[in-house]
Amino acid sequence: MANITSPTSDRPSVKAQAPRLQLRNISKSFGGVQALSQVDFEVFDGEVVGLVGDNGAGKSTLVKTMSGAYVPDTGEISIDGQPVAINSPQDSTRLGIETVYQDLALCDNLDVVANLWLGREAHRSLFPGFFRILDEAEMEQRTIEVLKTLDVKIPSVRSTVASLSGGQRQCIAVAKTILRQPKVVLLDEPTAALGVAQTRQVLNLILRLKERGLAVVVISHNLHDVFEVTDRIVVMRLGKRIRTFETRQTTPERVVGAITGAETEEIEA
Repeated sequence: MANITSPTSDRPSVKAQAPRLQLRNISKSFGGVQALSQVDFEVFDGEVVGLVGDNGAGKSTLVKTMSGAYVPDTGEISIDGQPVAINSPQDSTRLGIETVYQDLALCDNLDVVANLWLGREAHRSLFPGFFRILDEAEMEQRTIEVLKTLDVKIPSVRSTVASLSGGQRQCIAVAKTILRQPKVVLLDEPTAALGVAQTRQVLNLILRLKERGLAVVVISHNLHDVFEVTDRIVVMRLGKRIRTFETRQTTPERVVGAITGAETEEIEA
């Protein structure tokens, strides 16, 4: 990672600890299309990194590499400075990386509790070793606790997801990942198609994830939202990481210039 050369430099500041998640020299192609070319990326605990770029820049491919949906052709992935293999979404989850995609993967006909615990339901035995049943009380209590911790406000944890607003649904999708006690949370366009009030709810949630010490990566086309919640902004273009900005030391105009290629100077991460 490059050193800061001046107070106004857009080079990322040096961190004392190893990144929680780090990718080095990641490349990925699909047939004759080079989606990623020797991309480096890092995110630290208690940090929100915005990942921006035009359509086709490689953002989604990079996130899907972190989440295990894609296996890179070349490169190395590390957690806390230790190399790891991520060959599937299960590997990613096991390593503490949780991803919330745009489609949210929620079941509209189920209530909030059922959605948060889907596939990982808590059980209890009526008799030791026999007659295991769902522990509805335990799941409901823990759901209430995690929503309270994240300051997510909904009418009831027994409300069906279909009855919730877009912002509330996004918050439920994030809360679902928190139950698994992740180290890294990846958010794909978390405020897309949301109204002003709903967007504010989701942005506040992102800040609460940061306060909890999690490493957060946000993909977004909305630079206003990116500037509100991020510490650093990584710009990708044509499958490469081309610029890295400290959010407080740059402007939307400079970021747009990097996205479009108007600013051609490369910043080494």
